Amino acid sequence: MPTIAIVGAGPQLGLAIARTYGTHGYDVALIARNRAKLEDLAGELAAEGVSAATFPADVLDRTALTQALKDAAAHFGNIDVLEYSPVGGLQTVMTTPAATEPADVQYEMDFQLYGAIAATRAVLPAMREAGAGTLLFTTGAGSVDPVPQVANVNAAAAALRNWVINLHKELDGTGVQAAHVAIDVSIGVPAIPGFPTAQPEEISPVYWELHTTRRDQAELVFSR
Repeated sequence: MPTIAIVGAGPQLGLAIARTYGTHGYDVALIARNRAKLEDLAGELAAEGVSAATFPADVLDRTALTQALKDAAAHFGNIDVLEYSPVGGLQTVMTTPAATEPADVQYEMDFQLYGAIAATRAVLPAMREAGAGTLLFTTGAGSVDPVPQVANVNAAAAALRNWVINLHKELDGTGVQAAHVAIDVSIGVPAIPGFPTAQPEEISPVYWELHTTRRDQAELVFSR
C-alpha cells in the first residue's frame, strides 16, 4: 500500500490529512515530538479503519527526524508522500520587523526551513529512484503576504516557500512533485476576531489534489 508521512502530525490539520489519505487506501506514518499524543492519533485512525504507526521525533533534532522517516519507510515499505507542517507552539515568540533580533529568526529557520530540508533529504532519493512521489510543505499565508506582528515567523516561512517552489522547478520532469500550501485562515477556531476560519476537513482535500490532479502546481493558497 502507498504511504504518507506527516511531519508535525496533530489533532487538527495533520489528522484531517491522515484521514483524507487513509480513505484512499494509504498507510499513515505520524511524526511529531509527543509520543503519547501520536499514539492517541494512531488509535483514533485505527478505529476508523486507517492503518497508522507512530515515529516520535523533534524536527529540531535533524538526526532523529531523519531516522524517524527511515524507520517509517522500513515499517511500511516506502514513503510516497511527505507532508511537512510542524507548529512551533509556545516556544515561538512573535516579533515585529524593527524589534526582530537575528536569534528570533534563527529559531524559526531551524524549525521551518532546515527541518523541511532534512525531511526532504531523508525521502527524496528513494522517490527520485522510483520516479514518483510528492513533497508537500505547509506555512501560513504570511509567507506570501507578510504582516508586521509576526515578522520573524513570516521571514522563515517565506524562505521555506522560496525553497519549495525552487525544488518544484528542479524536480520538473522527474515524476516527483513538490508544492507549497499557504493557509490564509484560522484552523478550527478564530485566532483573531473577524478573521476567516475553516475546519481541517475543508482544507485537507487540497493536499490530495496536489498529489493527484494538480501535480504541475507549485503553490496553493487556501483562503475564504
